[in-house]
Amino acid sequence: MSTDFPSAETDLLRRINEGLTEKDASRYHELMDKRRAGTLTSEEYQDLLRLTDVAEAIQARRLQDLVELSRLRGISLSALMEELELSR
Repeated sequence: MSTDFPSAETDLLRRINEGLTEKDASRYHELMDKRRAGTLTSEEYQDLLRLTDVAEAIQARRLQDLVELSRLRGISLSALMEELELSR
């Protein structure tokens, strides 16, 4: 059973580069501004928690994908992150 490494790498790179949708990112920043200003309502706080959970899930998946990509390339995670110019 052979693995199609270029396709697997392409899929991993696509997922690594995904983040919150533009709408969710905008809402997240809006809510964080309100939180810093002390004007966040209880409902907005719940929305902020939801968006934070989504962002954390994306980051956890991104790390898993980075580990898998480093395995496919046969290099360390830190070497891969340096190669992709990702900060820690």
